[in-house]
Amino acid sequence: MNRKKQVLKYLISDFLAAGSSWTLFFIFRKVFIETNKFGYPIPIEFNSSFFVGLASLPILWILFYYSTGYYKNIYRKSRLSELGQTISTTFIGVLLIFFALILDDTIKSYTNYYTSFMVLFFLHFFLTYIPRLIFTTQSAHRIHKRIIGFPTLLIGSDQKAVDLFSEMESQTRSTGSKFVGFINVKIYDKYKMADHLSHLGDLSHVYEIIMEHEIQEVIIALENQEHELLKKIINRIEATNVVVKVIPDMYDILTGMVKMTSIIGTPLIQISHDLMSAWEENLKRILDVFISTFALIVLSPVYLFLSIGVKFSSPGPILYSHERIGKYGKPFSIYKFRSMQRDAEKDGPALSAQNDSRITRFGLMMRKMRFDELPQFYNVLIGDMSIVGPRPERQYFIDQIVKTAPHFYHLQKVRPGITSWGQVKFGYASNVPEMTERLKYDILYIENMSLLVDFKILIYTIKTVLEGSGK
Repeated sequence: MNRKKQVLKYLISDFLAAGSSWTLFFIFRKVFIETNKFGYPIPIEFNSSFFVGLASLPILWILFYYSTGYYKNIYRKSRLSELGQTISTTFIGVLLIFFALILDDTIKSYTNYYTSFMVLFFLHFFLTYIPRLIFTTQSAHRIHKRIIGFPTLLIGSDQKAVDLFSEMESQTRSTGSKFVGFINVKIYDKYKMADHLSHLGDLSHVYEIIMEHEIQEVIIALENQEHELLKKIINRIEATNVVVKVIPDMYDILTGMVKMTSIIGTPLIQISHDLMSAWEENLKRILDVFISTFALIVLSPVYLFLSIGVKFSSPGPILYSHERIGKYGKPFSIYKFRSMQRDAEKDGPALSAQNDSRITRFGLMMRKMRFDELPQFYNVLIGDMSIVGPRPERQYFIDQIVKTAPHFYHLQKVRPGITSWGQVKFGYASNVPEMTERLKYDILYIENMSLLVDFKILIYTIKTVLEGSGK
């Protein structure tokens, strides 16, 4: 599967549909609306307003579709839901165009407004939806015929795993699961699944297996005596960008936990990764890019002042960089103004503590004002971080935290942030127990993520900066 190529097909199609619908609508206005008003044929002349619309509207439509999350899961589309989504986005977009560009047109009667709106709506809808329907149908056909599929890992090694695998493989029309292998959760003398799939390892190496085989989907099929391990499994794979499905028991079905997503598929519980709605998630990223760009430009005098201060406060580089773990467990280099002596960690990774002798006098001021974090706007701009999100940690400390708090992996479902609820409520942690204590605030954040919560955290962060009360 070539996801980028598939997205590009939809982008080009939507772009051409938006330009074509605007062109045909402009011709319609000249031939029918204006001719009807003036009583004689109006020649079709493409004026400046037409070219402005032709240059801007397709781009605005693409941005609008992106903000609604249309291009997110390009191979996992339902044709029925796509129809509803195309109708709703077309209606909203055409309504905005109508009030922005059409409402002050000269007309013969108000019925011309209704006619114009309906013509533009149907032109845009059909020119957009028909190619989408063709692409989505082609993808669905290729998935059903097992021409393409999602690399899938089966967690389970005994009879339930075998039964599930046999049922899914015997289906005439595939739902897209392309099994790569299985892993066991408990040690047995013999694994029944070994007769059907490759044994890739055990639960302790699930993260590495997912990364190595580029797994996109995980299906959990546990025996009754293995159910107590389900929470542990979920905690471990939450740090990955995979679709997680679990076979349900009768209790799950009766309590309504099983939501049918496909008529032909095996009934499974899908564990959702969506912490925010698509439009909020995309808008959050757009705001991140805008704010970080603005900050890097406007705060450039502050960057210069801090650079001079760091340089003259103690020997060593101005910026400090080391590896942190980001979204889905991906490592990245984080940047900070150096607030400690040059060889502060010569004996290995160590957290800062109150009255830490390694912190310079200038560094202490920066930490209280959170100024040492300012270079991380660059990390936000390139996509490693967000303005608001759980603070990223080093793998050295993560390995210690998960021994007592395995739910730490839930934090890796989102981009780490410059500031966070945990940072605002708790401040810098000086040891692993304090990091674990701060964790509960970050878990609360990701379970209540919204742009409103981000805005509140930013207000409290600004308050901390102005008061110089950072820990």
